[in-house]
Amino acid sequence: MHKTVLIVEDEFLIAMDLKLLLERCGWRVLGPAATAEEAIRLLDEELPAVALLDVTLRDGSVTPVAKALRAQSVPFVVASAYSKPELVGGEILAGAANVGKPTEERRLLAVLERAARS
Repeated sequence: MHKTVLIVEDEFLIAMDLKLLLERCGWRVLGPAATAEEAIRLLDEELPAVALLDVTLRDGSVTPVAKALRAQSVPFVVASAYSKPELVGGEILAGAANVGKPTEERRLLAVLERAARS
């Protein structure tokens, strides 16, 4: 399995921490993208095995990205402090695994692996 993950996160330090952590654990990272527009541009170039999404971005909600991923059958995981991300990012986020924020490393890796295999 090619382990590619798209990171969509607008907080630079969090995005870089996630990128370094995932690369250290053998993932190839697309992004991080800070806006929905940037994330969708990356998806036009390459489809990841899984995506890790922050719910609120600089240019609004991550909803358009989640819709683009769903249309391409790419699983996604949410990294959000919200207990119900769908209330902020729309119904498309309902049922997506939420690794929380801040994200605990072992949980993040386990949830991404599981999603990438689904």
